[in-house]
Amino acid sequence: MDGQGDSAQSDWGPFGRPLFDDPQARRLSRVGVVDIGSNSVRLVVFDGAARSPAYFYNEKIMCGLGAGMPETGRLNPEGKERALAALARFNTLARGMDLPPLTTVATAAMREAEDGPAFRAEIEQKTGLKVWVIDGEEEARLSAQGVLLGWPGANGLICDIGGSSMELAELSDGQVGRRVTSPLGPLRFKDLEGGKKAREKHIRKSMAKLTEKIDTTGSRLFLVGGSWRAIARIDMERRNYPLHVLHEYRMDTAAVEETLKFIERADLETLRNACSISAARMSLVPYASEVLGVLLETYQPSEIAISSYGIREGLLYEQMPQMLRDRDPLVEACRFSEAKDARLPGFGKTLYKFVLPLFATSGEARLRLVKAACLLHDVSWRAHPDYRAQTCFDNATRANLGGLGHPERVFLGLALLHRYKNKREGTGFEDFYSLIDEAEQREAEVLGKAMRFGSMLWMSDAKKEDGADLDWNPETRSLVLNLTAEAAPLYGEVAEARFNSLARALDAEEVRVELAPA
Repeated sequence: MDGQGDSAQSDWGPFGRPLFDDPQARRLSRVGVVDIGSNSVRLVVFDGAARSPAYFYNEKIMCGLGAGMPETGRLNPEGKERALAALARFNTLARGMDLPPLTTVATAAMREAEDGPAFRAEIEQKTGLKVWVIDGEEEARLSAQGVLLGWPGANGLICDIGGSSMELAELSDGQVGRRVTSPLGPLRFKDLEGGKKAREKHIRKSMAKLTEKIDTTGSRLFLVGGSWRAIARIDMERRNYPLHVLHEYRMDTAAVEETLKFIERADLETLRNACSISAARMSLVPYASEVLGVLLETYQPSEIAISSYGIREGLLYEQMPQMLRDRDPLVEACRFSEAKDARLPGFGKTLYKFVLPLFATSGEARLRLVKAACLLHDVSWRAHPDYRAQTCFDNATRANLGGLGHPERVFLGLALLHRYKNKREGTGFEDFYSLIDEAEQREAEVLGKAMRFGSMLWMSDAKKEDGADLDWNPETRSLVLNLTAEAAPLYGEVAEARFNSLARALDAEEVRVELAPA
């Protein structure tokens, strides 16, 4: 995943060479982005690892700028007042955070309303913000780049729904292809005369025009936008799904179709409260559901994935050099976390080399999780010892990490839980374990117990000849710990107990310790 070439591999192994020697140089300067949408106005302040930024601050105001615009051709007057107040607040917050000038973009409502240019000038005059009004194809491109922030090299179709428009963009091997915009935002046809039949006719007509420009039947569909996320949250509620992280939530067409029927039958207020969806957002869900039903019928996706990343993240991705875009967002975020929070930054790589013999036949997909776990193995040391295991699991499964699917979150969480705890029963997380099979649960336990043991054998980035290493033969079930004379004193009673616990997790039949001569 790191893709840094042979020389980097020889220097740093599968971790790849860090972009900069100074970890601080790899930190993202805190930056703020404002998105003036047809339905909401949002400020996001990014911070953290440059390749996998954290959300330092995130605030959204449901202004409804595009409400009523199909009839009047103008922005909603109340929405304009609310948007101006929100933007003034956001700009004041940015100054208080000592941010560089906010990057501010506006989408469908602002670009199409008769009074859009005048309102843009009013915003700039009253708040000092410079507003960039983007067209539909640019909106689609930025949304697609936002998806690439979390899915490097992704292939599929991006569908970004806002209040007044819906954009599609193709992704092929991490490159944005054709883009197209449509008038399929729910605000635009919410009050369409003729009711449901008229809406269906409008949706199908617009969808037919989209397929003339982009036809990617059967590919993966990435859904971007608040209305899609609300429907995904309802899908979780219907399925009693345990992990309420929307990013990288996966669905298939049959499940979504069942959820759309569920929404149609449900009492929306009851459903809204159960799913913690705002009233303004929930009012659009039935109309967005009608669009989604036709979208699925038209494009017949092989898989549906929710992306919490969109235009705002796309703006950040726009500024990244290609060498940074090519990095694995998960590993980069974990590296940053280790540098910031671990007691001994850099030890994660040493630990990875130590546990690697246990995963000699694993593919890259598994090894990147092993890397991530080793980098994160000590970042929760400040938590109370009685709660470290739970803290680790909770952080891994709920953290805002890109490049990490839900089953991968649970695997990583279990490995880190076992870094501090022998048993996973009785933790309160049992419902999550069903997202991976029993073999993966056992593999996560092995990784966790190997880290738990390995963390006792070094207190620095020791060279192999000065420390210890493992030999594991899965065919003979033989586990051997090789210790140098210098490392032998580290193998005390607690270390021995942890080594034996690892051997039991591996179902090892032969277990021995070999001491090299002094």
